[in-house]
Amino acid sequence: MIGRKKSKAKETQFTEQITSIRGKLYRLAYCYVKNEQEALDIVSDATYKGYLAFMKADTVTYFDSWMSRIVINTAIDYMYRSKPMLVLEDFTQGLEAPVENVSIEAKMDLYNALDRLRPEEKTYIILKYFVSLSFREMAEVLAVPENTVKSRFYRIMQQLKAYLIEGEVDSI
Repeated sequence: MIGRKKSKAKETQFTEQITSIRGKLYRLAYCYVKNEQEALDIVSDATYKGYLAFMKADTVTYFDSWMSRIVINTAIDYMYRSKPMLVLEDFTQGLEAPVENVSIEAKMDLYNALDRLRPEEKTYIILKYFVSLSFREMAEVLAVPENTVKSRFYRIMQQLKAYLIEGEVDSI
């Protein structure tokens, strides 16, 4: 009987915590797949995986970061399993400051450059600009040292810059 009460309490705790961050998890998944239904599928799958792990674990510290990592891994797995597709959708609603004075061509160049990144590299850009995490928070989610996050982030930004410059040269 005590085991059942403990299990029920743990279920309630998981439900409360997942409910409080479900919007954040959805936005995170959406940044990867750019499709509402696929993002919902990813969050659903990640929630199931998280639930199973949560019920087995003694304690889970940093629940938000832990679940974010599960969503990221699930999204990356999904992207590798699914065929690549071109999606011409505007991400500006995910940004804190809307990008209003940028031409559609410039946005498309940016999204094309982002699509050239590996999913693991996209994670850094998504966490920084679409989820608005600090480097410290990114380090928690990615389970790597903060300085590693910074160095990888700046290397990826240089890569993006090179892709954008390359795109300008190609279009001339």
